Amino acid sequence: MRRFSTNGIFSVILSSLFLIMAGESRAQWKVIDIKTKIHMRAVHAVSPTICWIGGTRGTVLKTTDGGHTWTTYKVSGGDSLDFRDIHAFDKQVAIAMSAGESEKDKAKIYKTEDGGESWKLVYQTTQNGVFLDGIDFWDKNKGICLGDPTQGRLFILTTDDGGNSWQELPLEKRPAAEAGEACFAASGTSILTNGKGTAFIGTGGSKMARVFRSEDYGQSWQVSATPLPAGPTAGIFGLRFWSKKNGIAVGGDYKKTTDSTQNVLLTEDGGITWKLAGMTKPAGLKESVAIYHKTNATWNGDTQIRSDNYALVASGPSGSSVSLDRGKSWISLGTEGFHSLSFAGNVGYGVGANGLIGKIEKISSKKKKKKLVLVDG
Repeated sequence: MRRFSTNGIFSVILSSLFLIMAGESRAQWKVIDIKTKIHMRAVHAVSPTICWIGGTRGTVLKTTDGGHTWTTYKVSGGDSLDFRDIHAFDKQVAIAMSAGESEKDKAKIYKTEDGGESWKLVYQTTQNGVFLDGIDFWDKNKGICLGDPTQGRLFILTTDDGGNSWQELPLEKRPAAEAGEACFAASGTSILTNGKGTAFIGTGGSKMARVFRSEDYGQSWQVSATPLPAGPTAGIFGLRFWSKKNGIAVGGDYKKTTDSTQNVLLTEDGGITWKLAGMTKPAGLKESVAIYHKTNATWNGDTQIRSDNYALVASGPSGSSVSLDRGKSWISLGTEGFHSLSFAGNVGYGVGANGLIGKIEKISSKKKKKKLVLVDG
């Protein structure tokens, strides 16, 4: 009769554990220590090697060598500012948005054209109730900025000159908000541009999360209710589309960051209707969602050539997750608490509190294969 030694049993247990873990992604974030404790919620990867980051104390960081070295810039007079969103066009030109109460002179937008060495104030307001949440651009000229509701309507700014000047959308054109409804300035991705003239806004604060959409560069808006529960601290935090019709929204509750409830919404009709699609792994609040393009597929930097050449990556305080099936199921990528993500092709950057910066370069879609080995005693 064949007998197993204790070591043999241990080998079987380990092998079984490897098989159980076969669905885990082999990707790992590389955490970069930049010797700072600033909090960061704004990140934009222009290319695999160029990435801009915005943070507290009026701080902006930039790498041009894929994260090996970082340069720190301070906006003059901006020590009290918290840059919650940043949009860059290249290594020289970027726009940083400060979130904070307008009454305290914190609702501001800056632009640099010399790589961060100097910053020009291109928008500011002290009108009551303005709190900026995020910015995005359709191209190098046309952009949009979102703010919490004032006078019962979402606050919208637009630019036609690359962010050099910003115009407030007239009150009567702004989308009407429900009681308590607002947006989250948690990752800069509660507003999203897509294609030519299309934009989306995800909200919370009221009873259910909603998605606003525009097809004319933010000049007029429609709204759709979603089945994602909301509340004063809960709702949609991040949006992303990978085609004209298909998109995802992620969210949760920032006071219940590990809560095991459904936190993913999917749309297949351009944001008109949304369906709950399960829960990320790890569970809990997800503030940002980005698109990772596989290295073994053709990608020209703008348009996806193949329909299967990407994965979705979501992140939040409890960790990050990857979906290889368009948001239907999720695999853990780690427990680093990235508030925001940005990918350029297959290279992604994540940012969080206390100087947390991560970089990831490869996410495998293949499951691990481990053999079950029996060892004789």
